[in-house]
Amino acid sequence: RGERVKRIAFARTPMRTLKRGTGLLRDMYRDDPEGRDRTEPDAGADPRGAGPDGDLRELVDRVRHTDDRSVALLRDVVVSLLVVAVVGAMLFAISGVWPPLVAVESDSMDPHLQKGDLVLVVEEGRFAPAFDAADTGVVTAESGREQGYERFGGPGDVIVYQPYGSGSSTPIIHRAHLYVEAGENWYDRADQSVIEADSCAELRACPAPTTGFITKGDNPATNDYYDQQRGISSVVEPEWVRGTARVRIPWLGWIRLVASDLQLPGVLGGPFVAP
Repeated sequence: RGERVKRIAFARTPMRTLKRGTGLLRDMYRDDPEGRDRTEPDAGADPRGAGPDGDLRELVDRVRHTDDRSVALLRDVVVSLLVVAVVGAMLFAISGVWPPLVAVESDSMDPHLQKGDLVLVVEEGRFAPAFDAADTGVVTAESGREQGYERFGGPGDVIVYQPYGSGSSTPIIHRAHLYVEAGENWYDRADQSVIEADSCAELRACPAPTTGFITKGDNPATNDYYDQQRGISSVVEPEWVRGTARVRIPWLGWIRLVASDLQLPGVLGGPFVAP
């Protein structure tokens, strides 16, 4: 079993509401409260308020203080979208990946990552220490034990990767345990308590068919094996890695998971990483 996650997506603004609100704004701009045509300026009007700048200020002031429910709804929707866009841009600037937040769908990383957690994913090259594996930006559990480097209660990085490099497959979030070279016999480096073989010849993906990572979920009850042993993925090539997990926010991922299960209208989303 692989840790399943869903990306956090934004809500679409209903086009009908936007069109109706745009029409109302246009009508408000054209007519003043007493129904007179705005193209004919009032006698004695302050000339400083004339022109495009004055009209724009007046329009903005009307939208801010309008009692019309449709216009107020449109205003609130636009403000909400702007706030979401700003937050999204800030997270992207920090993480370097999109989407930067994923919701955990299963228990394969329990107890360190649990179903319903929201996780911030960062581009693997960012904040990487000098002892990362072959300049991939990822620290394996093997190196992490030697260097005293831990993430989410265990040595090494937790990565999000695309199994078999397939963009149509559900991504996976598991810990990187070993970095192996193509053709390498990695049997002796493996954790003997989890492999189900007496030699490399009996171990799936050994010798390593390509250069990359040997991965595994942290849950000892459901994932007491390497992903490569059970065919969850072949050796994870560096190009398949979408990022490393950095921050866990408990419970917030349930919002995304529930919305996905209910198939709420206007809510986007889909798998991000982890099989």
